Amino acid sequence: MIDVRRLGVLRAVAEHGSFNRAATALRLTPSAVSQQVAALERGLGTAVVERSTRGVRLTEAGQLLVEAATAVAAELRHAQEQIGRLGAARPRLTLATFTSGGRHLLPAALTRFAADHPEVELRILEREPEDSLPMVREGVADLALAYHFDGPLPVLPGDRSGLDWTPLMDDPLSVVLPDGHRLAGREALDLAELAEERWVLGCLKTETFLRRYAAVAGFELRVAGSTTDYFFARTLVAAGVGVSLVPSVALDPVLPGTRVVPVVAPRPARHFGIAVARGRRPSPYAESLAALLREGAAAGGRGVRG
Repeated sequence: MIDVRRLGVLRAVAEHGSFNRAATALRLTPSAVSQQVAALERGLGTAVVERSTRGVRLTEAGQLLVEAATAVAAELRHAQEQIGRLGAARPRLTLATFTSGGRHLLPAALTRFAADHPEVELRILEREPEDSLPMVREGVADLALAYHFDGPLPVLPGDRSGLDWTPLMDDPLSVVLPDGHRLAGREALDLAELAEERWVLGCLKTETFLRRYAAVAGFELRVAGSTTDYFFARTLVAAGVGVSLVPSVALDPVLPGTRVVPVVAPRPARHFGIAVARGRRPSPYAESLAALLREGAAAGGRGVRG
């Protein structure tokens, strides 16, 4: 039988890259950490780390154990959350969501959910996908409304993420230009036509996408402003600071002084979806809210975007 505490020590070694740093994080001595790992190896009959002057590296067996340790830690945390809920006066449901998707899809879904389940205490946490997906995996959130840009899904069928992903809707991107811009009258634009422009960024992931595109198209991305709010980015465009790339759900309300021009096909997009924990007994409340989100996405959201 594998000792769960030793798995936790190995996980800390993998995370910190050395026995010394893992010991500091665990408030143990390096010798104690080394002994725990050695005991784990004796019990398994195989090495889990390779030691060198530069630190430690996991063997294949060690990597499998760390994945198992992560899953075990997530299940224990989820169980603790569930036990805490048993003593609560009302059942709780926690949803992690990114801002623009939440503003687009949640108002209608939550209104109906509250009417159908008045007994449930809702908790909504604003988080980007890199934070919300681990929260679901670890049992901190019951489900996440998340997104990814064109490219691999954040959760792949059969992967070891511990999550299942249900696609909801596509959110195509458009260029936002100031009134009077030489290209403001176009019906569609290739991003390469804006190679000489200065850009105002509405989120870090938009910046990542644009930098990747610029590298492929052979031009250098010139950034005039960086924000974490698409509406603020559009106000900077209206002020003549630069141009911006904005998802469809973040284009309302219409902002005077700007023009919106779609990007030519194949049009880049964000892809919305719901993430839930794989292999756990599904919460009926989470299933109910997920169904309402799917229905809302199919109907085009709440009609008020932001």
